[in-house]
Amino acid sequence: MNRRDALLATLSLSALTLAEKPAHAAAPQLLASPEPTRFDGGTVREIARQIAQAPFKAPPDDLPAVLKDLTYDQYRDIRFNPDRAFWRQDGLPFQMHLFHRGFLYKPKIDIYDVRDGMAHPVLYDPALFTFQNLERPEPGNLGFAGFRLHAPLNRPDYFDEVCAFLGASYFRAVAKSQIYGLSARGLAIGTADPKGEEFPLFRAFWVERPRPGVNAAQVHALLDSPSCSAAFRFAIRPGEVTVFDVESTIFPRTDMPTPGIAPLTSMFWFSAMNRAGRDDWRPAVHDSDGLLLSTGRGERIWRPLNNPRDLQVSSFGDVNPRGFGLMQRRRDFSSYEDLEARYEKRPSLWIEPIGDWGEGVVQLVEIPTTGEIHDNIVAFWRPREPLRAKGEYRFTYRMHWCDEAPRDPALARIVEAHSGANFNKDGRQVVLDYKGGTLDQLPDDAKPEIVVTTDRGEIRNPVAQRNAEAGGWRLSFELIPGKERVAELRAELRQDGKPLAETMLYRWTA
Repeated sequence: MNRRDALLATLSLSALTLAEKPAHAAAPQLLASPEPTRFDGGTVREIARQIAQAPFKAPPDDLPAVLKDLTYDQYRDIRFNPDRAFWRQDGLPFQMHLFHRGFLYKPKIDIYDVRDGMAHPVLYDPALFTFQNLERPEPGNLGFAGFRLHAPLNRPDYFDEVCAFLGASYFRAVAKSQIYGLSARGLAIGTADPKGEEFPLFRAFWVERPRPGVNAAQVHALLDSPSCSAAFRFAIRPGEVTVFDVESTIFPRTDMPTPGIAPLTSMFWFSAMNRAGRDDWRPAVHDSDGLLLSTGRGERIWRPLNNPRDLQVSSFGDVNPRGFGLMQRRRDFSSYEDLEARYEKRPSLWIEPIGDWGEGVVQLVEIPTTGEIHDNIVAFWRPREPLRAKGEYRFTYRMHWCDEAPRDPALARIVEAHSGANFNKDGRQVVLDYKGGTLDQLPDDAKPEIVVTTDRGEIRNPVAQRNAEAGGWRLSFELIPGKERVAELRAELRQDGKPLAETMLYRWTA
């Protein structure tokens, strides 16, 4: 946990709208007794279906006096004792650590250890934690704030932290040789809506006991909010690429016109594409530098991220998308020069829909930020039609925590994007570097077809040429905006009418 995580949690938890009406009497009680209960693959879905029939009731967030009003540093002093890790003594491929409640993480989250078809409530015990300079709480039914899973990710003799579920419906993961960066969420509701955003909460988790020799963990989660309840199942496989197979079922309490499916949250401050007003010694600062889209019609789109002066919302219409995600493409230290943040080690996250998702938009929200401590980028899928009250909606997808999304071998990738004032100081010079695909196989004297357009202003001097220094090809052009303040740019390289590379889309703002 770092200070940017803390600020993100502040946003998540303070925005919850908490109703106080009692839950439906027929709904299963999550922790009615300390006794084990039967559990199967449909248990959480049935709980979600039943509690959606009643008004939302928030989980308890009251804490003993010794845990109230903890500072960030005091909360960090509460550490889970690794000697008490679940399954540690059993030689299994995963271990589970728990997060204590306190600071910004006040809601009581129930956690179950599932084995042999039975869900065993994990009961709070202060001996699970070390408190350093803090007073140890008395034993009681405090519950937890979340959990994390460890596995031998980078070497066989050490259990690295693979993923963590903490705060609202946020979770993060890493692949081999990576460190934490962007986050995912179970569900987004009303993001960038003037009426305000609603932050659902994972209020209970059922973690199945790992099987010997099987590199997969099974996690079930109950999501709840004033607008809906939902059941999630995560099949987690760490490795060179860490993969989450996600099955979600949403039960709306009310009509939901603005749901965000498979939402991603990241940070972008500046890059070589836009350094305006950034007085910083580093070449770039970001957890992600672009949105990648693989559309249902087969187009591959690269949208460099921006840190705009005003909030920007971009929508990319599609039918049955093949994938989308926030990418961190530059993997060399020299792109960031930061020995502490190590942005080159932050994961990309690619969402691969399973089955047909129908018509909708991939929505990108870019929020102005003045530093790297704020997560200011959100991306998700929004179905065209609202999710209707009393309905049942299923979304299945695969999450790839990776260095780079699965590639289309025929298409070149945009590996560098730069922008700056043009020679005449009346516009912007845009430079894109491409590598890979059939573009690299063209002869040096080839002349790819250049298609560069803008909806406002004028495009001048488009040139495509072999990059003899770095390899690949370079496309450059000028945008002459005139008096315009915003322009939507589109750049393509083609041969015989077929794409040679990803399509670049970019919103320039004055």
